Amino acid sequence: MSQANYVQRIRLTFSKVGPTRFISHLDLARALERALRRASIPVSYSQGFNRRPRMQFAAALPLGFTSECEIADVWLEQEMEPEQVHEQLMERMAPGIIVRQVETVSLNLPALQTVTESATYEVYLRDATQVEALAEQVAAFLDAPAVIRERRGKTYDLRPLVEALRLEQEPEDNGRWRLLMTLTLRPDETGRPDEVLEALGLDPLAVQIHRKALQLADEATAEGE
Repeated sequence: MSQANYVQRIRLTFSKVGPTRFISHLDLARALERALRRASIPVSYSQGFNRRPRMQFAAALPLGFTSECEIADVWLEQEMEPEQVHEQLMERMAPGIIVRQVETVSLNLPALQTVTESATYEVYLRDATQVEALAEQVAAFLDAPAVIRERRGKTYDLRPLVEALRLEQEPEDNGRWRLLMTLTLRPDETGRPDEVLEALGLDPLAVQIHRKALQLADEATAEGE
């Protein structure tokens, strides 16, 4: 950022649900930009011919996924109370995008993408008869020294990108079974839930994938470096 024409950095945590799961990451960015403008939030813009709002996302959400934990940082030209930003923004936000939290963070924090370390996803099974066979697949996956897959014509090992993987039943929700996975989410090491599902013998297009959490590195430590 070449010129400090901003005085505050706010962090939005929001859900992307319902029909908005079918909008792309680029369209999501445009929807957020439009909502900020209509809500009269004093967003800082970059300099130059093609001025863009100073805004960063932690990680792009693949098309078709829902989420309750998306994170975006926005830089402001004038200070505002987070509660006021939240109220004004939700009055203008597109349906299906729900701002859950607004907070002020330090201007000196590193870029969101550089501190995003992993993501947790959940997948609910539609067919309970799959559970026994899937449990065996999960156990075999976790015990495997390597799970070789192909992405963009190149082979890679999926196993080290899966930090946690388990199958569990929710007793409070009619006994539904779900698959929970925590995957590495760094620029050079990204685990994809659809590829995990394929490795387990499941069709990613036949299930709903929901992002439950994004894990960030200790930004306080990064800020002091």
